[in-house]
Amino acid sequence: MPPYSIAIIDDEEHVREGIALALHTRYAVTTFATAEEALSAFERESPDLILLDVGLPGINGIEALKIIKRDHPETVVVMITAYEDLETVISSMKLGAWDYQVKPLQMEGLLVTIENGLQTIALRKEIQALQEKSLRDNFPCFVAESEAIIDVVDLVKKVAQSPDTSILITGETGTGKELIAGAIHHRSPNFKGPLITVNCAAIPDELVESELFGYEKGAFSGADAKGKKGLVEEAAGGTLFLDEVGDLSPEAQAKLLRFLEAGEYYRVGGTRKMHVQTRVISATNKDLEGLVRQETFRQDLYYRLAVINIRVPALNRRREDILPIARNFLFEFGRKFGKKFTGLSTDAEKTLKSYNWEGNIRQLKNCLEKATLLGEPPLVTEHDLGLTRCLEREAHSPGTSGLPELRDQGIDLPELLEDTERNYMERALQLADNNETKAARLLRMSRDTFRYRRKKLLL
Repeated sequence: MPPYSIAIIDDEEHVREGIALALHTRYAVTTFATAEEALSAFERESPDLILLDVGLPGINGIEALKIIKRDHPETVVVMITAYEDLETVISSMKLGAWDYQVKPLQMEGLLVTIENGLQTIALRKEIQALQEKSLRDNFPCFVAESEAIIDVVDLVKKVAQSPDTSILITGETGTGKELIAGAIHHRSPNFKGPLITVNCAAIPDELVESELFGYEKGAFSGADAKGKKGLVEEAAGGTLFLDEVGDLSPEAQAKLLRFLEAGEYYRVGGTRKMHVQTRVISATNKDLEGLVRQETFRQDLYYRLAVINIRVPALNRRREDILPIARNFLFEFGRKFGKKFTGLSTDAEKTLKSYNWEGNIRQLKNCLEKATLLGEPPLVTEHDLGLTRCLEREAHSPGTSGLPELRDQGIDLPELLEDTERNYMERALQLADNNETKAARLLRMSRDTFRYRRKKLLL
């Protein structure tokens, strides 16, 4: 591992040379007489730690500190001052300085301060490495080559830095919303805390409050004699993931909103106000904005949940990622079943790329699990995938004349079909004043079919 790099910025030559002499055997040291000279050099490469004199000519130490922490926030800065100036020390610490030293410098104390500062860098790099490894090992939805999912990855990296900002993840079933929630948790400052997942659709309305917030002993008939912690309390110091949040009843929505607004709640049957610090991430395959317009989902709750909204694209809209994800699953299941597959046959790759994947990543994962279990190394074949018959049905379905020509023109056929269907359904809803029964009648389909397609298209 290369040595840590340290920059010394001080207008006194004997101070610069004295510190450099003491450090040069352990670290890569550079020296600067002015902040202007140092800041120009940092544009090319920033050091791990900076020793920064407060009383510099030109740009002084405090102004230089502001620029350094703005442009290189992870760099450790130790201030050097000629006297005990409490106001300056306080200002520099508020601006992000790690520590300070007073002239005349005591070399032993300076070395201890430097070591402590560098240890924080080592710890931060270790945590980042663990988080990156966790992402690579556990979150195949981040195997990405398409711009669509790379944008999602970049957004995840940014929003994860906050310990408490509410995030809403939307997208079709099987696109990896729960995996993305896990990735945010593992990248966040709360990553050592618990990640508690709640399937909102699976909790009966009458039990939502006691499941989320817990209850005191004797709160109701059949309650545990000792009482029970709620899932919110279990998630303290970590992340609470509310999956299928669009399925919450109006009563449950009101109780959740109260908690999100104040960060406090009461257990069922309790009189003591409880406080919990946790990040709330929610997910749904429904169009919550549409549900707000229909007045079946609270607008105020939607705004609380969707401070940040991450929209996950369907797999058939990021076809560049199909083969990389498939190879990732192939490796995973090959290791699980003790089979040494080297890859996918040419026909298998062609079939995977052509298939529509209405079940998204979850369907692709199931397909590769079956193919790996039933197939024989070294290659997974088209036959192992079991998708050929489905593709034949698609190819022989009515109205497919001219489709090869469209494909040759680079047109995404599933996307074209979906956009056309969405436009017709949106127009029908407008003409029917958002009445599903009337809109279905206009399109000559049953109301149940209309509702299913509407849910599928997130209208």
